[in-house]
Amino acid sequence: MSVVRALACGVLAGAVGTLAMDSLWFVRYKRGGGQSDPWTWESAAGLASWDDASAPAKVGKLLYESARRQPLPASRARLATNLVHWSFGVQWGVIFSLAVGSRRHLRPWQGPLLGGLAWLSSYVALPVAGVYQPIWRYDPKTLWQDLSAHLVYGTAVAAAFWIACAA
Repeated sequence: MSVVRALACGVLAGAVGTLAMDSLWFVRYKRGGGQSDPWTWESAAGLASWDDASAPAKVGKLLYESARRQPLPASRARLATNLVHWSFGVQWGVIFSLAVGSRRHLRPWQGPLLGGLAWLSSYVALPVAGVYQPIWRYDPKTLWQDLSAHLVYGTAVAAAFWIACAA
């Protein structure tokens, strides 16, 4: 597979994986009594405060402020959430696609492994960035919910790669 095709396959697979993971999170949100519709929830509509922002938004704020050396207004929290969240999902899909190279090299365990690596990397990098607490400060239920969502992500990335990127 050419590098250009691998990049395109990775973008597609990463987007499918992100959508699959977000779908699981949305189902959990609704089961917990959430009232928003899928688009409002997915796009973080109404988010206008860094205090209420998710980890992706806070990473976006950190990156912006480090690069520009000026504050990012709270009115940009929703944009930062979406840009960083989807960029990270797509980035892992591209890494997966480039690493696997072609469908004939894909193994069933590689998707869940990708999800596990994405999950673990967040618990290494985000505490350093001041966005997460160290992993040992989270209860097992929280860690399992997050890990299981990332396993869904990785499995969906691998499935999308298998279906759409046959070579």
